[in-house]
Amino acid sequence: MQDSSRYAVGIDIGTTTVRCVVGHLDATTGTPTIVGVGEVINTGMRKGNVVNLNGPAQAIDDALGEAERMSGYEVNSATISINGSHILSTSTDGMVAVSAADHLVDHEDVVRLEEVATVGKVPANREILEVVPHSYRLDGQDNIKDPVGMTGTRLEINANVISAMVPQVGALHSTLDLAKVTPNGIIPSVVAAAKAVLSEQQLENGVAVIDMGGATTSIAVFEEGDLQYAAVIPVGSNNITNDLAIGLKTDPEVAEQVKLHHGSATPLTGSDKVSVKHAGETTEFDRDDINEIIEARLEEMFEAIGKELKKAGKHAKLPSGVVLTGGGAKLKHMVDYTKQTLGVAARVGGATGFGGVAEHIDEPQFATAAGLMLLDAQSDHHQNGGHKSGRGKSTANQAGGMLKRLLGRFKA
Repeated sequence: MQDSSRYAVGIDIGTTTVRCVVGHLDATTGTPTIVGVGEVINTGMRKGNVVNLNGPAQAIDDALGEAERMSGYEVNSATISINGSHILSTSTDGMVAVSAADHLVDHEDVVRLEEVATVGKVPANREILEVVPHSYRLDGQDNIKDPVGMTGTRLEINANVISAMVPQVGALHSTLDLAKVTPNGIIPSVVAAAKAVLSEQQLENGVAVIDMGGATTSIAVFEEGDLQYAAVIPVGSNNITNDLAIGLKTDPEVAEQVKLHHGSATPLTGSDKVSVKHAGETTEFDRDDINEIIEARLEEMFEAIGKELKKAGKHAKLPSGVVLTGGGAKLKHMVDYTKQTLGVAARVGGATGFGGVAEHIDEPQFATAAGLMLLDAQSDHHQNGGHKSGRGKSTANQAGGMLKRLLGRFKA
């Protein structure tokens, strides 16, 4: 049964939590049904980077164990997330002569062109995750989306290269080796989240996804169906918790309860005091102190987000606005704060339209894991054993062109 069935698996390796989603693919349509979900607290990572191999390896193993017990399927490969401020988005271009005698552009010409466009543009200590072609130019004809099959002699490209530091990618591979999981692809977490929460129309109009994790905040800007810019800020919702712990002179566990139950992105009104019960003890705090602490941290975070959107040339210029994902998006009134601060429409995004055991899959913290599962479903592996690619090959080759699959959405 397992041999003839097709499964897709996404594993979101977050700094604070590892989440796993297993989907069973319909034999006819390829539409996934959620059959397994796992969620486990993670250790051994700092701001998206692996600093201790055993911590995330154990968390991956435990999360997969939960999902495997639920699905009855033994996972041996998956599409994996990568995060951290080392992820870089670089604009590039290049030109090659079409090699075929009849001057018909083929796939090899495009691959050669992408290699030319990246040589010298991406530092040697970085591994290319993906080359995202914005447009091709063939003998003076501009704005070509796919030149394969066209006739010409001079082929040019304008592209965006997403890369990551080699040591961080290597540490992630080592962690996966310990967990005995083969990566079908390694995808920036915010790009995977976009797969789960964006429509084709939003991708065309212009939209940004802001993935608010525990220790990082990731931004991806899309327009005309392409990823235009990506960045990761090393600040997340845990910084709010730590600020509350320091400012209120309390334990981080209590501060987390304060944030969840009494925190808000815009100041809450009501009684001057709030109380939190933890470990059998009730503690009171001033509401004004809570509001002031959260406001100060959010101001810093959104100032950094605004700077990244300005770098992308899209500050307050996104017709489809901003979609918030990640656990930090669940802070009360975060949508209102985002609208006021960034000056665009905003909403919280979650993966919807799935059947099966999808009780929490539509919550924003599961957007990345769900998007990874969707991208895995569209890869060539489909969880049918897969194969471990050699480390010498680029992750972009292993991923099989994840951005080219971004527009291929499943229909309910």
